[in-house]
Amino acid sequence: MVILFWILAFAVAISIHEAAHAWMADRLGDPTARLNGRMTLNPIAHADLYGTILIPLFLMFIGSPFVFGWAKPVPVDPFNLKDPKKDSAIISFAGPLANILLSILLSLILRVVIIPLFPVTYFTQLIYILIRFNIVIAVFNLIPVHPLDGGKILVGLLSDKIGRKVDLFLNQYGTILLLMLIFPLIRGVSIISLIISPLINLLISLLVPG
Repeated sequence: MVILFWILAFAVAISIHEAAHAWMADRLGDPTARLNGRMTLNPIAHADLYGTILIPLFLMFIGSPFVFGWAKPVPVDPFNLKDPKKDSAIISFAGPLANILLSILLSLILRVVIIPLFPVTYFTQLIYILIRFNIVIAVFNLIPVHPLDGGKILVGLLSDKIGRKVDLFLNQYGTILLLMLIFPLIRGVSIISLIISPLINLLISLLVPG
């Protein structure tokens, strides 16, 4: 049952994440994602065979303390944006922000409705897992490395000259850097887990009643 909850929570987290990207792109003048059917909460529209299905399932199967994955990138045409660098950063930030807002909403529902009425149920457990996955997806994607959202957010915050150099570097080496961060190098624990796990645990402790 718990594994089914994990799968459902992961599907919800990536769906709202990608739909938020598409919605924000559409709001900023680029309808590409909407026209490609990506402004939807249907997880099938966002699923990537490896990033959405195989790798997360493998990590769950081996009992990894840090489960991550990704969806198909939302298509964005920068020529439709008024300020491509700034707007791309806003579009990228919309995904993690949507996950955080959903976590806050679920936390409120948990405290006000679920716990007082149904303190120990499978539904309570599902809400816990939903909050956790949305926080993990949000924090993981804010890491400032391409192809994660944080890379585009970082470039958008920098000056045009420095931003172009950083963008070029991350386009060439971002995936390699990400793999190095993910690979368990220190006593079987990845660098990325050591960096973001404390933040994830802090946010979850604030949102989930003890």
